[in-house]
Amino acid sequence: MKIKTLTSCFFVALALSSCIQDEALNSEAAIDGCTGADVQLANINADEKKVDVYVHKGANLAKQQLNFTLPEGASIKPNERRDGDIGNIYNFSEGEHSRSFTVTSEDDVWKPVYEINVQPTELPTSYHFEELLVAKNTPYHIFYEFEPSTSQGISKVLQWSSGNPGYKLTGMSKLPTDYPTVQVTGGYRDKCAKLETKDTGSFGAMVKMYIAAGNLFIGAFDLANALKDAPKATTFGFQFYKRPKALKGYYKFKAGPIYTENGEPQSGKKDRFDIYAVMYEAEDNSFMLDGTNSLTSDKVVSLARISAEEALETDQWTEFNLPFKTQNGKEINETELQKGKYKLGIVFSSSVDGAYFKGAVGSTLYIDEVELICEEN
Repeated sequence: MKIKTLTSCFFVALALSSCIQDEALNSEAAIDGCTGADVQLANINADEKKVDVYVHKGANLAKQQLNFTLPEGASIKPNERRDGDIGNIYNFSEGEHSRSFTVTSEDDVWKPVYEINVQPTELPTSYHFEELLVAKNTPYHIFYEFEPSTSQGISKVLQWSSGNPGYKLTGMSKLPTDYPTVQVTGGYRDKCAKLETKDTGSFGAMVKMYIAAGNLFIGAFDLANALKDAPKATTFGFQFYKRPKALKGYYKFKAGPIYTENGEPQSGKKDRFDIYAVMYEAEDNSFMLDGTNSLTSDKVVSLARISAEEALETDQWTEFNLPFKTQNGKEINETELQKGKYKLGIVFSSSVDGAYFKGAVGSTLYIDEVELICEEN
């Protein structure tokens, strides 16, 4: 009798387990995000099932890397394959640079068709920090700039990067405003960017990354590399086709009370912030400078950076105006410039040495109304 009971229980449990497994299959089918080596911004219209992917104007449209963010278990594929489609590399060189893709849910029931449009753009030269990207399942602020196309030129688009994705790993943030890089009101004009050096808690202590500086930069943040080599996780620069003369804008700054190095307080030291812009040679678009060499590489052609003497504490909006100075005895070659062989990076940080875990928790930098002054073409 006991054996029969156990056998019955086994089959009931097996049936329940099968039902639970079936119910666990995800029925969501959507595109929640899109990134890639050339992607400056991806605007997703979930209602119309349309995604506008903005890439730099020198990008090879026949070989576009698109990394789609999908619900758990979902898959995506183009409705028609083209020559050059390999893995997540797609050919958008034909026609209007538009293709249809089908997203299939994990349970294989839902299969919406999305229109993907790839649009060439260039970097804007003025930055207002007024817009935040709406991204599903992203708990932190993502800044972007957008200037629509006119009869005289193409759209200008930039999605700013930050270390916020890395800070998420610490578990120290419950709200979007708990992250090191956030949008706040009270800017020089309307809203602004607030960058604050934060404590990384027990997780940070465990991996010997005791603080996280608030930062904002043109480039990309490699989350996979963040715990292995934090400075290399921040890569700077997108292709740029103009000759920069100066970087100007407005800031406020207050240093945190206790300066630390590798978690240990240091007497007699005070934190300061950093602002710089760098123009460098990039023969191949895959080449990017990072947090270890963006100021020292022999590829750097010109640099604009705030000095220690200029980086003062102030509770009033204060203007900065940083001229670009030639580096490594180099000059910008006009022919190479128009071919897209140079990249531009702009970096703001609440702790100048924050990438090496040196700084003060509470150091806060506000940035607003930044403009890149360039020579007329």
